[in-house]
Amino acid sequence: MRISGFITLVLLLSANLLYSQTPKFDYPDTPKGDVVQDYHGTEVADPYRWLEDAESEKVINWVEAQNEVTFNYLHSGPKYDQINDQLTELWNYPKYSAPSKKGAYYFFSKNDGLQNQSVIYYQESLDAEPKVLFNPNKWSETGTVALSGMSISEDGKLAAYAKSESGSDRQTYYIREVNTGKDYEEAIKWCKFTNVAWKHDNSGFYYNRFPKPGTVPKEDENNYNKVYYHKLGTPQSQDRLIYEDPNDKLLGFSPVITDDGKYLVLYVWKGTDPNNRIYYRKVESDGPFVKLLNKADASYSLVHNEGSVLYFKTNLDAPRSRLIAIDVQNPQPDHWKEIISQAENVLSFVKVVNQQFVTAYLKDAHHILKVYDMDGSLDRRIELPTLGTVAGLSGEPKDKEMFVTFTSFTFPSTIYYYDFETNEMEVFHESEIDFNAADYVTKQVFYKSKDGTRVPMFITHKKGMELNGNNPTMLYGYGGFDVSLTPYFSISRLIWLQNGGIYALANLRGGGEYGREWHKAGMLENKQNVFDDFIAAGEWLIDEKYTSQEKLAINGGSNGGLLVAACMLQRPELFGAVVSQVPVIDMLRYHKFTVGRYWIPEYGNAEQNPEHFNFLYKYSPLHNVEPETAYPPTLVTTADTDDRVAPLHGKKFVAALQNTYDGPNPILLRVETKAGHGAGKPTTKRIQEISDIYTFLFKTFDMDLQEK
Repeated sequence: MRISGFITLVLLLSANLLYSQTPKFDYPDTPKGDVVQDYHGTEVADPYRWLEDAESEKVINWVEAQNEVTFNYLHSGPKYDQINDQLTELWNYPKYSAPSKKGAYYFFSKNDGLQNQSVIYYQESLDAEPKVLFNPNKWSETGTVALSGMSISEDGKLAAYAKSESGSDRQTYYIREVNTGKDYEEAIKWCKFTNVAWKHDNSGFYYNRFPKPGTVPKEDENNYNKVYYHKLGTPQSQDRLIYEDPNDKLLGFSPVITDDGKYLVLYVWKGTDPNNRIYYRKVESDGPFVKLLNKADASYSLVHNEGSVLYFKTNLDAPRSRLIAIDVQNPQPDHWKEIISQAENVLSFVKVVNQQFVTAYLKDAHHILKVYDMDGSLDRRIELPTLGTVAGLSGEPKDKEMFVTFTSFTFPSTIYYYDFETNEMEVFHESEIDFNAADYVTKQVFYKSKDGTRVPMFITHKKGMELNGNNPTMLYGYGGFDVSLTPYFSISRLIWLQNGGIYALANLRGGGEYGREWHKAGMLENKQNVFDDFIAAGEWLIDEKYTSQEKLAINGGSNGGLLVAACMLQRPELFGAVVSQVPVIDMLRYHKFTVGRYWIPEYGNAEQNPEHFNFLYKYSPLHNVEPETAYPPTLVTTADTDDRVAPLHGKKFVAALQNTYDGPNPILLRVETKAGHGAGKPTTKRIQEISDIYTFLFKTFDMDLQEK
């Protein structure tokens, strides 16, 4: 009895000591409102709706107080500085894009190492001295003005380029003469998700934009997309309207001009629905557009044209995609020609170089490169260095050369030069990062989801690691919008790998890894499949002794932020830490903010459709936070100027968690300033954010930094 009592006393004292050492978080007061909304007969409370008003002083003060709590915790002790220093050192090496040829010039980007923004260069030959075309680092002192779009004229003499501020999707286009660096006076405003298509005579270009703010109700500022023609050297006020559809304000239009300069083609899209339409007319015509493909029954991507014959990659009657040819002079479907049939693997993309179709196929989420002749016969397969991703491919139809950018988890981005005449591929530019790939191993495994579906997952870690169930592991996922996650190299991930962490990437349903059916199996009413796939990945990693529940972190951004938030609520005991970046959280109101209505084809609309409400309400993270539940340590990141996924999502989620969960685990909100959804974020802010994320994980798992 004495021994037993002594042991009990020791355990109680130990528990009290541990609890006393756990940081106490004095979260800002978050009052609850009394807003209740009726959804098809169901009353749904929305107590934190007041946090949607980002301009109110009350919300601004609340965000500042949340950031103070977060940064006080993350920056206390030496870990943040150690991680920041190590990450900065790793990041500091030159980074290049592959050259892309237009007319007489090659264009490429380069970042010397720690520049906030990459610089655009051009050169007359591959051996010539590069000259600066754009240096965005000179556009602002903080590096928060970024190059967000660029279109080079067919002869390479003119560049239309877009600037965006603070990570916004909003763009303003300008025009520059390449060889003189002189800018034209006009500025093209009110652009977002804009495509620029130059006429081949350089007289001007076609582009799409949204209405000028103030000319339509605020809720319609991301509707009524239109196509205009801008004549070089004239003010935007004189731009000529080319196409609009006032009967359907939700349609968007992206103009392109065919390789021969003959046809103006419009991609007609509605939000993120992969099914699109194709309209066209001759460039020199002022007549009506021909609605060539107007059923929105599949995705159609223009690859090339030979006269009146247009080549499209499509998943019509081919969920893994195929290549077809349509002669616009005889466009009936029974006259279409199939050039490359659907294969066992997904046809990821097609580009014409050397008057051949260069294709990339997805085999279990990694690329295979093949070349076909114009009649569809297989010419050759180009061997890639290892299991990985073709992250870029540049070349023109008449070129005898192309550049291939290749990457994998332990294969830093490398640019290859391929010669079609010799069928040889050689390194053009190799990464200079201080990293020894031989110290690491990547494997691909397959596991079963809840319903028995076979799901692939990549796992990377140091060689010789003991699988003892005690390794810190980061599980990453996305699972949506037909997006395929393929192997890629990440500088920031090295911090995790070098310090004994395991990185796992699961290829969930909802993505495009296995084609149209794989995507459909994870959207709308099937969204729970994505969460089940991700949870099953975590369970597999634990069962196979890679890690334990206490050492398993989950991470995702945007739609992936929704993923990890939903999974932590459904299985809070399964995860040791959660990092949810720029997440979509309020699934009943997401469509009412920024460009959220674009995602309705993927998620549904709870207000308009009772069936959609039922399945959205069931998993919506904001509406499934439960009391008396031990939630894992959680870090939610967002940005005050994110006009893709409104920061209100992260704010409301953290408010709900902090006001419901009464345990010792931190529930933290990190709100970045002058930064958007991610694109164009300056290097300094990227390093700071990543350092904060890894500091959070290192503290949670009590990890110490090791020597490189």
